[in-house]
Amino acid sequence: MPEPVPQADAHYQVIARKYRPRAFVDLIGQEHVKTTLENALSQRRIAHGYIFSGQRGTGKTTVARIVARCLNCAEGPTITPCGRCASCLEIYSGGSIDVIEIDAASNRGINEMRELRESVRFRPARDRYKVFIIDEAHQITSEAFNALLKTLEEPPEWVVFMLCTTEAHKIPNTIASRCQQFSFRSVDYDQVLTLLKEICAKENIEAEAEALSVITLAGEGSVRDSLSALDQAIACCGHTLQAQDVRQLLGRFSIQTLEQVAEALLVFDGRRMLDIVQELERTGLNLQHFCRELCRFFRNLLVARIAGAETRLIAASGSERERLGSLSSRFGEEDLTRYLQLTLELFQAMQYSLQPRMHLELGLLRMVQAGKLRPIEEILAELQSGAPRAAAAVTPKPPAARLTAPAVKQAGPAAAPQPAAAAPVQASGDWRQRLLEVLNEKGMTFIADAVEHSEIVERPGELEFVTGKEFSMAVRSSDMQKTVDALARRPMKIKVTFTDKPTAAAPAVERGTNEDEARKKALENPEVQRYRDLFPGSEVRAVRNLKEER
Repeated sequence: MPEPVPQADAHYQVIARKYRPRAFVDLIGQEHVKTTLENALSQRRIAHGYIFSGQRGTGKTTVARIVARCLNCAEGPTITPCGRCASCLEIYSGGSIDVIEIDAASNRGINEMRELRESVRFRPARDRYKVFIIDEAHQITSEAFNALLKTLEEPPEWVVFMLCTTEAHKIPNTIASRCQQFSFRSVDYDQVLTLLKEICAKENIEAEAEALSVITLAGEGSVRDSLSALDQAIACCGHTLQAQDVRQLLGRFSIQTLEQVAEALLVFDGRRMLDIVQELERTGLNLQHFCRELCRFFRNLLVARIAGAETRLIAASGSERERLGSLSSRFGEEDLTRYLQLTLELFQAMQYSLQPRMHLELGLLRMVQAGKLRPIEEILAELQSGAPRAAAAVTPKPPAARLTAPAVKQAGPAAAPQPAAAAPVQASGDWRQRLLEVLNEKGMTFIADAVEHSEIVERPGELEFVTGKEFSMAVRSSDMQKTVDALARRPMKIKVTFTDKPTAAAPAVERGTNEDEARKKALENPEVQRYRDLFPGSEVRAVRNLKEER
């Protein structure tokens, strides 16, 4: 970590500038960039153009200044600038006449680039190289880039360009192909936390470990953002930083607050969810920020459930890791995946909501209802085994309109039911009925109609459909293939044979006596009785013969 820069006057210097790296040894989190540039400087393989890209606060402009110091140090070119010569001191303070820093956000036009091109022609006033550091380079206009193109391709030997940007994809390919590109990564949680501890020790700041963890997470991988948050916390709390005060200052939420949502989900307590929102509203906390933290919380729970709480994929303190590990073991991976998806959708909706409280309440209640649902495959498997679970464990669907497998509609697109799985079918006569049940259940009426008008022949590993040409697209569709594979529980080849013979479906069940007989026969079916036992209070409102009706 760099030593603080001596101040010439009484003006306060923010921590992010006071401890800004001045040499490669002070740089953290960008080993791939540091190693490459150090080797290039040692071998005197200095390029005339560099592009430094990456998220904010990861050291792009800082590295550009370090390279400029390495090139122009009185003892250089070197990878360890002395820090004492006039060139080193002036470059660090931003006062060197041979190192020109340009803010492209306000100097983005063609006239500014023409002036830069004219400046390139003149040799440096004192140093070895004239270095141009162009910050926010992606904001330069297309015309200005074109004006700079030839100069950037063949500059004088004493000129080095360094383009820094957070949006590398906006740099034209004609420019990017003439430069060496370095992608800066977000800095690891542990590295930023270590840096904050060292700075607090130098500044005589007493900080709780949990408080520094909150400040580190606030930066989201940006060193500068974390240091700015630390500066803000010191200004607010003085020389003693406590986790509760820092959270309140930065608008963060403790894991204890987020655990209340998880506990409510475990017991399906919708009223508790509403109480949580009421408390957030009463204390004036930002509901969007709470939803954002809830997304991070469920993501960490899911990762802890899959990879363990000690994985480096979770950025959290030791105590938080223990709580995440303990809580994640009480959920299944499917449930956590569903909750994370619903929370992400809720966070997206709340960004543009005029009623954030209403959206948050609805989203949390949807999560409670989603936790009660069971996959349709599990229900069908129980029906086939003849041993259904207690009905209290299922949220029943309103009475079905036909004698097919009831679809349990899950909350959110992530929990949409998959094609129902069944035991491998041996008798070819069963294929029509089972296909029609699944296809009608999924709303694939066009494909179901093709099945009704086809003859089905089963062979080992193959299913042949004898049908008319008007149904060829439906039979050969990917949805049909997926349904067949799911029913057979193995890949099945679909063969289509066309016939000119009409394959009209049988007429529908007649009304009156025939309908009563069909209804009575259907209600006596053991499978139907199991459905009615599984869904108490349900009723059969209509009977359809899927083999005969059109």
